[in-house]
Amino acid sequence: MRKKLLLFIISSAVGLLVAIGVKAVCPVCTIAVGAGIGLAQWLGIDDTITGLWIGGLCVSLIMWTMIWLAKKSIKFRGLAILTTLGYYLLIILPLFWKGILGHPLNKIWGIDRLLLGIIIGSIVFAGFAFLHNYVKKENNGKSYFPMQKVAFPIAPLIILSVVFYFIF
Repeated sequence: MRKKLLLFIISSAVGLLVAIGVKAVCPVCTIAVGAGIGLAQWLGIDDTITGLWIGGLCVSLIMWTMIWLAKKSIKFRGLAILTTLGYYLLIILPLFWKGILGHPLNKIWGIDRLLLGIIIGSIVFAGFAFLHNYVKKENNGKSYFPMQKVAFPIAPLIILSVVFYFIF
């Protein structure tokens, strides 16, 4: 397990060093997420932890999409619900069809571990993203520290990942 973790850390560091600029929500990002899930399974990372990050990513994509649609003046009743439902279906259905999600022996508290992680990760990421907006608004539209917008939703996911690592 230690060798796999070390390999993961080294490959992540190399990936960050040689990364090139790409647009968010691009096919490369989607493939990277899929590869990340496969890598996480290969490393033996619990599905609840993987799910936390998938849920956070999904909420992030939903928020980016809603902002982009607003900038393009695309508005209609139910747009937020349709966008949210669309992203979750695009993530959950392929995982289900490939047998990654819904395996009867991969449950905790009667729910699939990956799905549980996705739900918790989504709630936590969204909650802390909204908390950032509230804190920023209360501080006259200014963040208290650089990268606060990133730190608020990501830090809880990191903390939960460590907690879930020791629990599961």
